[in-house]
Amino acid sequence: MKKLSILLLLFVISTAAIPPGFHWKNIRVLVYTKNGQGYVHQNIPAAVAAIRQLAREHGFQVDVSDTPADFTDANLRKYNVLIFANTNNDVFHTDAQKLALMRFIQAGGGFVGIHSAVGTERKWPWFKRMVGATFVRHPPFQPLKEIIIDADHPSTAFLPKIWELSDECYFVREVNPDIHVLAVHDLSGINDKEKPDFYGAVFPSVWCHEFDGGRQWYTALGHDPKIYADPTFQRHLLGGLQWVLSKQTKLDYSKARAVSPDDPLPY
Repeated sequence: MKKLSILLLLFVISTAAIPPGFHWKNIRVLVYTKNGQGYVHQNIPAAVAAIRQLAREHGFQVDVSDTPADFTDANLRKYNVLIFANTNNDVFHTDAQKLALMRFIQAGGGFVGIHSAVGTERKWPWFKRMVGATFVRHPPFQPLKEIIIDADHPSTAFLPKIWELSDECYFVREVNPDIHVLAVHDLSGINDKEKPDFYGAVFPSVWCHEFDGGRQWYTALGHDPKIYADPTFQRHLLGGLQWVLSKQTKLDYSKARAVSPDDPLPY
């Protein structure tokens, strides 16, 4: 009976933010896994497998790519959301590829960033503003306590107030001031000689926002390949994807105005 109650609760949570007329079977996502020169996470196959599993369970379509040339208007028009699954460093070869990403977001496309996605394109102001911040460093992998700030968001509503897991405590800078923080690292027990104090005893770890025409959701969690098989973490990812999609209408490329990756930022 208890197991049934939990399943019913998860069903209510998973459908709470879905607007009328929404159908997972109409959704197609592109999982992008490109890494530039530098560290490459070993968790990428596990992340892809988790997203494919969610797709099978909920009926949406998934394509996977590590090819920058796939970033064209013609190709991205096929997708509702781009998932940057542990991308890192420079992941585009040309300005035209960057423009295709900008235009997709401006047309209303969604974006989900997982773990090292925040370390992607660290010299590109627009991307850093879109993802919400840019990576600085992390202490060693260790047990963490995540404090849930927004208990109503579909990516966090089912979690306990204190979510305990083992991961890397990411620290970031150039934080977009418009992000809505959903969860924070509890720094009180962190093993770290250089613990920052400008957020006090906490640091943002999961957030969402709307930027330049699209919706974005990011989680700093997900370093350990094993976590992607955890149903709780999978539900976390699904909730982020769900929120990004919950207000989306058909892509409107008439709103895609980007002409250069260096276009002035909206603010």
